[in-house]
Amino acid sequence: MLRGVLFVVFAMTLTACLTGPTSQPSAQQEGSPDPVQTDSSPNVDATLLARLANLPNPTVTIEAKSKWGNGPVYTVLGKSYRVMAQAQGFSQEGLASWYGTKFHGRRTSSGEPFDMFQLSAAHRHLPLPSYVEVTNVRNGLSTVVKVNDRGPFHSDRVIDLSYAAAVKLGFYQEGTAPVRIKVLTPIAEPPAYMLQTGAFRVLANADRLQNQLQALTGVPGVILKTSKDGFYRVQLGPIKAGSELERVRTLLDAANYSEPRLIPSLQAE
Repeated sequence: MLRGVLFVVFAMTLTACLTGPTSQPSAQQEGSPDPVQTDSSPNVDATLLARLANLPNPTVTIEAKSKWGNGPVYTVLGKSYRVMAQAQGFSQEGLASWYGTKFHGRRTSSGEPFDMFQLSAAHRHLPLPSYVEVTNVRNGLSTVVKVNDRGPFHSDRVIDLSYAAAVKLGFYQEGTAPVRIKVLTPIAEPPAYMLQTGAFRVLANADRLQNQLQALTGVPGVILKTSKDGFYRVQLGPIKAGSELERVRTLLDAANYSEPRLIPSLQAE
């Protein structure tokens, strides 16, 4: 798997491996020709295997590209690889392998430590980090992994999975399996809003409305006084856009409150 951490100077001298300001050696040991032959399975009991087989998928989140490992081009043993600028819609089929004990705790190409008991993976071209769904086409088992490393540098393989991912996909004993991978696009967090429901010159009136609306909707309210006009403004929230926002607006409408003003929560008056 050709990814030295301890032999960076040697590797750069002989191969110009992974050079450049945004490059980083991967977790897998340089000179290891085949991780499934040279890397042994850890000595784990049935309880741990069961836990790994039922690991929850990592949350697909929006993350900035890592400082390391994003090319745009890097070189390993004289062969250059181009990093994709973006991965939305990408899918691929081919052979998967796994890596584990020999590389556990070493730094990945993204700079994160490799943890064989977490759901992660190495890919030659995907941006770091990326999230992909991997399906074992032999048995239909699937998992989501975070791609945070580079490899595998074998032309017959498309992805190298952590030991935990291999357990979850049911091929940790075989070492390799045909898989289908699909990039998952993070879903942006919906925006949050404040609902401004009234403005009063008298604080007692604002307090009364706030208490009524909190009891009606179950949403916390605040009273804000602005210096520009001295009014006490009653606002509910923050409330995320979507079904929750529509629920609250429907309750206010049914109770004959006037249409509230919708204010982005970071800009609430």
